[in-house]
Amino acid sequence: MHTYLTTVEVADYLRLKERKVYDLVRQGAIPSVRVTGKLLFPRHSIDLWLMNHLEGDQATARPVPVVLAGSQDPLLEWAVRESGSQLALLCQGSGDGVRRLMEGRVMLAGLHLLDAASGDYNRPEALGMGGMRDLVMVRWATRRQGLLLAPGNPLGIRRMADLARPEVRVAHRQPDAGAGRLLTWLLGQAGVEAARLQFTEHPSLSEDDLALAVRQDEADAGLGVEAAARRQGLAFVPLHREHFDLALRRRSYFEPPVQRLLAFARESRFLERAEAMGGYDLGELGRVVHNA
Repeated sequence: MHTYLTTVEVADYLRLKERKVYDLVRQGAIPSVRVTGKLLFPRHSIDLWLMNHLEGDQATARPVPVVLAGSQDPLLEWAVRESGSQLALLCQGSGDGVRRLMEGRVMLAGLHLLDAASGDYNRPEALGMGGMRDLVMVRWATRRQGLLLAPGNPLGIRRMADLARPEVRVAHRQPDAGAGRLLTWLLGQAGVEAARLQFTEHPSLSEDDLALAVRQDEADAGLGVEAAARRQGLAFVPLHREHFDLALRRRSYFEPPVQRLLAFARESRFLERAEAMGGYDLGELGRVVHNA
């Protein structure tokens, strides 16, 4: 079956009359998009919608705070504001987002957690989320990660091994942040012992904090996304491509804040902003990569 269904196809798929499908669209009760005036229905969204209804009425479920936790992403942060989603941001690292989502304290969590054993990103079982029977993960972007360096790269840092030079001060994230895990993995791939690095005294709690530490000469280098480097006018050495996903419970997928955010991400203004920020591949944006 196609990725996008027509009205006739979705009516047949759901065993409904076409008139009922149009009624559901008018009520905003079923996920749909308009492309050049034609109604289309994303197959993955229809599957989630159907499963949500089969699981029963969610009206009695405990209200979920309208909060996006987890890792900071410059494009996501901008889109949350510009989309009018009304999501509050509480970005203190991917690991923190996992914990808050599992405890029901947030609606969404942004994750980019590498599983060192497989090289895969955001595997629910590796994150302790395998028991969440209603877990959904939606791809946000594939991002370029690399070394953030002072403008002009005065120390001539080109690779991971250069971070072990005695004069290089390295900004770092908290251990359960996605960038913290990736730094450990990249050092291992390069055969560099973390103990040889001169880390800054305190960890940076977000992408922006790390970029500012380099910009304000509190550190000479750090691992982060290209968009954060550009935002602070820093030099950037690309090293790795990673997946950044949005994790949420199935019922939350259909809440207005989430739908406003995903709808905005299909607009031309959003795509233009992503291009200007740099380091983003949006080819899979919106794809459901896990549906428990």
